[in-house]
Amino acid sequence: MRIKSLLKFGSIDKGEDVKSVAKTFAGIALVAALLNMPMAHANTLVATSPIAGSTLKAGPSAVTITTELPLIEEGNDIAVTDPNGKRVDTGILTVLGTEAVAEMKPLVTSGVYTVTYLLLAEADLPLEGSFTFNYSAIVISTPTPSAIPEPISSTPSQPSGSNFATNAFVIFLLGLSVLVLVGMGAYARKIFKEK
Repeated sequence: MRIKSLLKFGSIDKGEDVKSVAKTFAGIALVAALLNMPMAHANTLVATSPIAGSTLKAGPSAVTITTELPLIEEGNDIAVTDPNGKRVDTGILTVLGTEAVAEMKPLVTSGVYTVTYLLLAEADLPLEGSFTFNYSAIVISTPTPSAIPEPISSTPSQPSGSNFATNAFVIFLLGLSVLVLVGMGAYARKIFKEK
């Protein structure tokens, strides 16, 4: 309210009012300058393969972590451990731009595997963390004669997704939408004729 009265041409006659307006505009300029400053950019995790939290039926040959910033060649580490805490990566780590690839040994134990990483980008803080994936080994077994199930006769069921009531409802909605479209067109034509 006071700024509105200060901005009127006839009201700026005291030195105090001029100073107050100058301070207000300086504050606005400072806030605008701070909002335009570039923010600090930290390296972040973009993607993982296998995907964090996923369940795999086949063991991966490698674990790949993709970051936002390019990684440096040395100092990076990716460790993959099985449900018993034993390392299952080969220790060979390849860095290709924004990707770090750790080669894997063949997986034999089903369960949750943990990937722990420490990745370095130039002029940035280390990116460290962990994620898990689940490996479910495929078990091949031969059925015993007593384990073979007896065939169960069943009658084919009627598809539940399409019946007369559903079709009638869809046709009703389609007709209603056509009526609304015609009504909107007539209303638009009426508005344009009035102008």
